[in-house]
Amino acid sequence: MKNNKIAFIGGGNMARSLVGGLIADGYQARNIWVSDPNVAQCNALQQAFLIQATAVNEDAIAHADVVIFAVKPQVLKMAAESVAQTLQKKKPLIISIAAGIREPTLSEWLGGGHAIVRAMPNTPAMVGSGATALYANRHVSKQQHNLAESIMRAVGLAVWVDDEAHMDVVTALSGSGPAYFFLVMEALEKAACERGLPADTARLLTLQTAYGAAKIALESSESTAVLRARVTSPGGTTEQAIKVLQEGDVQALFSAALFAAHHRSGELAELLGK
Repeated sequence: MKNNKIAFIGGGNMARSLVGGLIADGYQARNIWVSDPNVAQCNALQQAFLIQATAVNEDAIAHADVVIFAVKPQVLKMAAESVAQTLQKKKPLIISIAAGIREPTLSEWLGGGHAIVRAMPNTPAMVGSGATALYANRHVSKQQHNLAESIMRAVGLAVWVDDEAHMDVVTALSGSGPAYFFLVMEALEKAACERGLPADTARLLTLQTAYGAAKIALESSESTAVLRARVTSPGGTTEQAIKVLQEGDVQALFSAALFAAHHRSGELAELLGK
């Protein structure tokens, strides 16, 4: 599986993260191509990872078993249509990490009949701690299914959804999710500083606490509700803080926030698909 030839269309931050993760995971640099019109970006990727880089999309995909579209959603149509004829001849596995572009739309731009996996990674993939949801169309074989998962696991966790409509929920949850946690951390830092804690101390304690809580949750089989209850001693300080948050209906706020992001994801998919 790790001998497959992979071509990236687009050499931005997410492509760079995936290339680094793939090489760290045992994929051969000589089997990885990146195409990007920015020559300086190509050169930087080539020097950093010893991969093949080019400004010509057709050169990158000429021998590829997997083609990963890692371009901005706004330019995916142009990128896809420019290589559609070349891809029709070879029919490699197509992976798209362009947010909001649905599989039927991309399939139409490529001329139809392709094995397509739509992937929604989030920004922590850039530090090897991503959360990616994957959706495969009916043309994706079992082997290609496993290959797509292997590629995305190089930068973190990967899970599959059976219904593409769920990708809008994924966008609202894990795609936008890092910003929610940054906001919570920002609020905690500010509150601690208002109580007199030095800013650098407040920041360090906030970040380590967030990391530790996430690590406990990841390594535990218990629900987050159980974990929360376990550290909330009756009559203690944590109980008082949780009471304030619950009285402010923090759960309803997050529900409304996810609904808004989910709704906007659907709207953008309609706009970008035109």
